[in-house]
Amino acid sequence: MSRLTALAAFCALSFAAIPASAQAPELAMLRSLEKGSYVLRFRDGEPPQRVCLRTGSELLQIGHPGLACRYFTVKDGAKEVDVNYTCQGRGYGRTLVRKETDGLVQIDTQGIRGGMPFALDVEARRTGSCR
Repeated sequence: MSRLTALAAFCALSFAAIPASAQAPELAMLRSLEKGSYVLRFRDGEPPQRVCLRTGSELLQIGHPGLACRYFTVKDGAKEVDVNYTCQGRGYGRTLVRKETDGLVQIDTQGIRGGMPFALDVEARRTGSCR
């Protein structure tokens, strides 16, 4: 086997070993949600936030927005998804998303961020298209 062939084989095996869970999971229920702008209303009184829903996975780590995290799917149902995630060195969480309609979901997420526990109970409702 030539060095180039061996190197190509090593690279292929290395990339195959990277877990798919390092990306947001492809969950059917989340993909079924109507895409667009959603308002997140926090039941603890925190000010509402807007999120542009493109894939549905934007709802999975509200407690750790913008971080690259690894996912483990606990449940992938037609009306409910349950996901654990770990953001290396930045914390972790568990998120349950329950679908009421294609434009309305309830989110329960909790975990550790910045060394402190968090628990968020959120309603996400579609309000229109993304700007």
